[in-house]
Amino acid sequence: MKTREKIVPLAFGNVLEVGMGSAVNMDLYNPDQVTKVWGLEPSSGMQKKAKKNLAKSPVQVEWLSLPGEKIPLEDNSVDSIVLTYTLCTIPDWHAAMKQMHRVLKPEGKILFCEHGQAPDESIKKWQNRLNKLWGKIFGGCHLNRTVIENIQSSGFSIDWSNSNYIKGLPKFASYISFGVATKMHNK
Repeated sequence: MKTREKIVPLAFGNVLEVGMGSAVNMDLYNPDQVTKVWGLEPSSGMQKKAKKNLAKSPVQVEWLSLPGEKIPLEDNSVDSIVLTYTLCTIPDWHAAMKQMHRVLKPEGKILFCEHGQAPDESIKKWQNRLNKLWGKIFGGCHLNRTVIENIQSSGFSIDWSNSNYIKGLPKFASYISFGVATKMHNK
């Protein structure tokens, strides 16, 4: 939760949270900075789990029961996008990132906290070996996606980022990258 606490409070204006899940981020939004949050989440089971967190939300929330590849918002309608442990499970992350780029306003921000491919070769090998089984057990989660590179290749420039292993967890599942990226005009 500590990394989420660094990222989510940076959200501003009209926010799209992709992969809202059980809405654990709701308490972290600053109501003085956020106008509205659209919560994109295809899982009806997660929507049920989210009710309690949504009820105590300090900001207005509209739930969108669709996957990241099908964002039903207008072009250039979102000021900031929040991604917390989401990109790993989106089946077609290329399409999802293209949709995020479309709906984000020029100079809009992506605020991300994601786990992915470790820099250490020995850990990468284990991530690649375990990836298929891991995905079957954990809802399609991929251990070996390259977070920073995926964001950059989708038309965003990284303003700042940090990457590290989460202490106390196995290294193959705990390499995280978090930071802020800006929509580039030329994509």
